[in-house]
Amino acid sequence: MLTELSIRDFAIIDEISITFKEGLTVLTGETGAGKSIIIDAIQLLSGGRGSVEFVRHGTKKAEIEGLFTVQPDHPIYKVGQNYGVDIDEDGMVVLERTITHQGKSICRVNGKLVTLGIMKEFGHSLIDIHSQHETQSLMDPDRHVELLDVFAGEELRSVLDEYVSVYDKYRTMKKRYKELSENEQEMAQRLDLLEFQLRELQGAEMQPLEDEELSEERKKLMNFEKVYQGIHDAYYSLYGEQRGMDWLSHAMTSLESTSDVDDNLAKLSEEMTNTYYLMEEMTFKLSNQMAELEFDPERLNQIESRLNELNRLKKKYGATVDDMLQYASRIEEEIDEIRNKDSHLSKMESEIAELSEDALLEAQGMREIRVKAADQLAEFIHVELRDLYLEKAAFAVDLQTKPGKQGDPELDGTPVQLLPNGIDLVKFLITTNPGEPLKELHKVASGGEMSRIMLALKRIFSRHQGITSVIFDEVDTGVSGRVAQAIAEKIYGISEGSQVLCISHLPQVAAMADTHVRIEKRVEDERTSTAAKELSMDEKADEISRMITGAELTATTVEHARELLTMADKHKN
Repeated sequence: MLTELSIRDFAIIDEISITFKEGLTVLTGETGAGKSIIIDAIQLLSGGRGSVEFVRHGTKKAEIEGLFTVQPDHPIYKVGQNYGVDIDEDGMVVLERTITHQGKSICRVNGKLVTLGIMKEFGHSLIDIHSQHETQSLMDPDRHVELLDVFAGEELRSVLDEYVSVYDKYRTMKKRYKELSENEQEMAQRLDLLEFQLRELQGAEMQPLEDEELSEERKKLMNFEKVYQGIHDAYYSLYGEQRGMDWLSHAMTSLESTSDVDDNLAKLSEEMTNTYYLMEEMTFKLSNQMAELEFDPERLNQIESRLNELNRLKKKYGATVDDMLQYASRIEEEIDEIRNKDSHLSKMESEIAELSEDALLEAQGMREIRVKAADQLAEFIHVELRDLYLEKAAFAVDLQTKPGKQGDPELDGTPVQLLPNGIDLVKFLITTNPGEPLKELHKVASGGEMSRIMLALKRIFSRHQGITSVIFDEVDTGVSGRVAQAIAEKIYGISEGSQVLCISHLPQVAAMADTHVRIEKRVEDERTSTAAKELSMDEKADEISRMITGAELTATTVEHARELLTMADKHKN
């Protein structure tokens, strides 16, 4: 859930900090007070497009910071792993967005700088924003297959993973086949280039880890004097008259003379004797090391020349010798493919056909699960629509395939195109008027109907998507009466599974709020600013009363407001 939101120098907001709670939080206030500005700020945290227009006049930058808390199994942990962002065991995620007056946008997740695209991935895992004009994935036909798969659950996910694995191999093989078969001239030029590169790499006669071994040897040769002096000084500190070993020998002899008097001294004497012989072995090693040291200026020149040659090749073929050897191996295989193109193409055709049949088999398995899930989803949506007084509405999930071409796998004798998530094109269809044909969801015209349809869909999908915070920005526009009450109940129903933040002008929705925040516009020192205040129960009744009348409070409207609050409590219970 979104726990805290801090906004500084954003539009008409100078500085505001709002603490959010679980359940349903409703934001109300007069038009222009800044309610939608707060939603705009949250939208920027989810990767929305920034603009210098958001920076408060007279300031250098707008800053937005949101603190989210998530459960240990939340999908955002996987997103964090993908981009190297640490999310601790407490499940706290901080999204930060800064927009400068020069138009620069700076994004951070848990203090780490990220691109806007990465921030969008984090934001979409945490926040789902819906407005009268922007309904994101629910209204996007290209996303309907993903939503159906989310609804289908784990049964489909395991089959989809298998399909994606086969499909990736199929797509890679087809791409390589196309490259190898289409352009003779390009292939000839490619062959000349690869043969030149292979001759150059093979002519260098590189050995595995050669660059690392040469660098280590060069380091020793370049520091020969320092190394020799260190070993020399260490050796002669130990060996020689009145040196370390002499004194250790004297200490050992002195302790041996007391070992038959005191058992404790006998143990010390034994330890001293062992130490002496260890140090004696050390002097032998130092002596051998000195004897082996030999400075060869010509060898250093040879190493420098060889490393220069390797570094020249690294600029073209890889960061290390091992990388270059691997590259040589790859291009050798590619040269063989091009030289023996016909036999390779024939082999690849067989592999492509086999992979396409494997992928089609997995896709058919997914299709069966999707058909079953589509029927179940339609039943659930019809129930939700009836609750929202769209009894005559009809909803269906349309599953089609994209026609393929010759060489594509065949389904019931007809070629079909393999897509990244199967063979299915999924569209949500609806009609709200009896006798009218089903139409694509995004083509439904009425704003009030669209609000109810979107809420019905959201009520179903919010249980499956794992979104932390669902935000509704005036989705209840254009409705009233019993429909308004039904919408209020649906929004509250969504808040039972996810935190919901809702901007609303409906008193029925405000009455359902677990937390009611009033957004107010103030003018101080000839500057406009926005403030947020969490309302007490009495203040909540007064605010709902104002929403009913749009004017001064009266005893009747306050009583009506309290009655709405009582009805809301009964519904919650």
